[in-house]
Amino acid sequence: MELLDWVVIAAFMAALIGVVIWVMKKGQENTADYFLGGRDATWIAIGASIFASNIGSEHLVGLAGAGASSGMAMAHWEIQGWLILLLGWVFVPFYSRSMVYTMPEFLEKRYNPQSRTILSVISLISYVLTKVAVTVYAGGLVFQQVFGIKELWGIDFFWIAAVGLVVLTALYTIFGGMRAVLYTSVLQTPILLLGSVVILVLGLKELGGWDEMMRICGAVPVNDYGNVMTDLIRSNKDPNFPWLGALTGSAIIGFWYWCTDQFIVQRVLSGKNQKESRRGTIFGAYLKLLPVFLFLIPGMIAFALHQKSIGAGGAGFLPMLSNGTINADVAFPTLVAKLLPAGLKGVIVCGILAALMSSLASLFNSSASLFTIDFYKRFKPQTSEKKLVVIGQLATAAIVVLGILWIPIMRSIGDVLYTYLQDVQSVLAPGIAAAFLLGVTWKRTSAKGGMWGLITGLIIGLLRLGANVFYSNVPGAPQSLFKYVFYDINWLFFCGMMFLFCVLVIVLVSLFTEAPPLEKIQGLVFGTATPAQKAETRASWNHWDIIHTVIILGITVAFYIYFW
Repeated sequence: MELLDWVVIAAFMAALIGVVIWVMKKGQENTADYFLGGRDATWIAIGASIFASNIGSEHLVGLAGAGASSGMAMAHWEIQGWLILLLGWVFVPFYSRSMVYTMPEFLEKRYNPQSRTILSVISLISYVLTKVAVTVYAGGLVFQQVFGIKELWGIDFFWIAAVGLVVLTALYTIFGGMRAVLYTSVLQTPILLLGSVVILVLGLKELGGWDEMMRICGAVPVNDYGNVMTDLIRSNKDPNFPWLGALTGSAIIGFWYWCTDQFIVQRVLSGKNQKESRRGTIFGAYLKLLPVFLFLIPGMIAFALHQKSIGAGGAGFLPMLSNGTINADVAFPTLVAKLLPAGLKGVIVCGILAALMSSLASLFNSSASLFTIDFYKRFKPQTSEKKLVVIGQLATAAIVVLGILWIPIMRSIGDVLYTYLQDVQSVLAPGIAAAFLLGVTWKRTSAKGGMWGLITGLIIGLLRLGANVFYSNVPGAPQSLFKYVFYDINWLFFCGMMFLFCVLVIVLVSLFTEAPPLEKIQGLVFGTATPAQKAETRASWNHWDIIHTVIILGITVAFYIYFW
């Protein structure tokens, strides 16, 4: 890092501080202001926030690392623009009519208070133990590699970077609320995109072009069934990414994440009306087409550069692990450190900062919303709006502390960090996805049906995670039906079967319990909207929204055809 790089970073931080100060001057008088930015966000802010919230350390470390280690396999999860369209076209009208602040609150309106509590608990635990801690962990890893600093003032630079990142982000989230998250995303998103495009272009230039990357990676087998790194669709016998499991599993996980997770949906709830919210999802869907090229492909480029260097008798491009394999997780920061000149390196660091801070800010704000609205306000409904904002700020601070305390455990996991995350998401998603999907598509879905679907998903998920921990540490354990079902079955196939089982539970329980009265589900399920509600939704879109939707779907199909 040279002086020019530090000047660029200082300019970025000054602009960020300016945005937060401007937001604070607008005031945060009530919970709608603090948690949803006053419900007056435009489509640009919503779409940018959806994208910037999604892009975090998982992409800078995990996705680029996946590209360097397994090629195109993880692209199924990233070419998910069509699922954001599902949020805009299908779920926005229901969420808008319900006027809720959180997804658990929506489940209470559709089902019962117990369903709200179950989803709140699952969401808060998953945020603290996975998203917050992992983002911070990977952030410290990235900055340690980019800056090339092992220790500072006698302290491991990892901790300085990780804790500094958390504290800085927490400050502007606590004082700025949802408006700070939205408007800083508008600043951060173009910087992140610019920096990543620079890495992509310079990486391809260094390697010798796109065809050279495809040639080198296309010659590397990834299984015993003829598949190579550049294959997106792999044999159904592939132990990690069988094509049927990848298509269904990524769709279920993607549906849960993009259409029902508070972390993402809160961006849409902040929209001033259905039109702005839907167009925000369309804009976000366009942006979501980019990560494959901005993060996964650079990982493949780093791998190809490594192979080319080894073939030419060099030491290799990527650092090696002690077991003799490449350290794929540092693919992106290694490209930054080795390819960029002064000034541009500062821009990339700003982009990385933008990704990490925006993702963390969204997590903090969403977690604070869940605690304040779904727990505190329910037990103390007479609490004033100003005090609820303060409670939200305190909840954010508590989540920050818990996230930091969990970092040592995350750091000790090391190489299996992203495998752990995939397992958690694959068993977290099915029950929630089933409850929301049937909740808005089938009027007969009862309160007890939805509740037992969530409970079933939680129990099966805990059994699967427990089996993973146990059998991973007891390799000589005897074969049994339990071991086969909860451990041996591929995680993607298990995700699909778990979703179908949760759907079956919801259907059966609903058929044997009392149907919800029409007045309770008015406007929350297909076929229950009033003429006025239908007219409002119909007036919120026009032919341009349809055209852009078709374009996004067309690009997705073209991508699958090219990398088939």
